[in-house]
Amino acid sequence: MKQVSIVYCKPCGYLKRAEAAAGAVKEKFGVSVSLTPDTGGIFEVRIGANVVAKREKGHFPDTQEIVAAVAGALKAR
Repeated sequence: MKQVSIVYCKPCGYLKRAEAAAGAVKEKFGVSVSLTPDTGGIFEVRIGANVVAKREKGHFPDTQEIVAAVAGALKAR
């Protein structure tokens, strides 16, 4: 399995969301998730180099949506 990572905006305070999503993914799939701080309002969930869920204008993916996106991406492999 490719590496699952979450890139989040540290100044925006997205760390708690990233930790919650990482915990849910780890619990559901038994994989570790790396957390990478960044800036500029970013919040992206990646498997390898592919973005499977992200914050967009007017929408912030919740934990359930992130787990579903990871599941869909893993199933497609």
